[in-house]
Amino acid sequence: MRLGFIGTGTITAHIVRGLKGSGLADWQVILSPRSEAIAAELARLPGVNVAADNQAVLDAADVVVLAVRPQVAAEVLKPLRFRPDRPVISLIAATSREDLAAWTRAREICRAIPLPSVEDRACVTPVFPPHPAAMQLFGALGQALPVHDLPAFDAYATGSAVMATWFGMAETAAGWMADHGIPAADAQTYMRGLFANLGQTIRDQSRSLETLRHDHATRGGLNEQIWRVFGEQGGPQALHAGMDAVMARIGGPK
Repeated sequence: MRLGFIGTGTITAHIVRGLKGSGLADWQVILSPRSEAIAAELARLPGVNVAADNQAVLDAADVVVLAVRPQVAAEVLKPLRFRPDRPVISLIAATSREDLAAWTRAREICRAIPLPSVEDRACVTPVFPPHPAAMQLFGALGQALPVHDLPAFDAYATGSAVMATWFGMAETAAGWMADHGIPAADAQTYMRGLFANLGQTIRDQSRSLETLRHDHATRGGLNEQIWRVFGEQGGPQALHAGMDAVMARIGGPK
């Protein structure tokens, strides 16, 4: 398989590195020359080459991955000559398959939401609709999650938007500790370890998220107290409001 990337940014780098450590390491990768430093770094990996331009990527690839910013997607894609029979996997946020079809003339288009953990082959990646090539690719990078309708895909995209908030909670907690006399570097080290360990715990599929929360909130204890105050101060409602706003932005139902 020859996998071509239009757009060579951070998520492309994570995918390519993950791919080269996976069971699909023999797949050939053709990169667009945009983001020259990233492309040059990835080209050191076996079977990874940088094309002369975006059109050369399309001419060489069996499957094309679109990984450009939504703000420039139409500008980048419209001048290119896509082969209608070549599958297209779009990673472009909030950009419909209908728009992509109009810009590319491709007949087989799916969308996916890979996260940086694809590099560690630990990502759960929603794929809509579940095209075989995309399911094979993201299955090798963790787990490919088949999605069969647009509202569900938009809900997954909204769920993925909580990452900065999760890191922000660690940042805020570390900042509070620093304000109370802990050296800032030590506070960050402590919170990094705490959140990293929780990241491993949450992988336990035998316990629901509600059960995990209860298991980490002893009745009358400190964790229970912060969760209670968080709720009283509108924390869950604020998160819901943010997710509603993101869902509305990407075009799904509120």
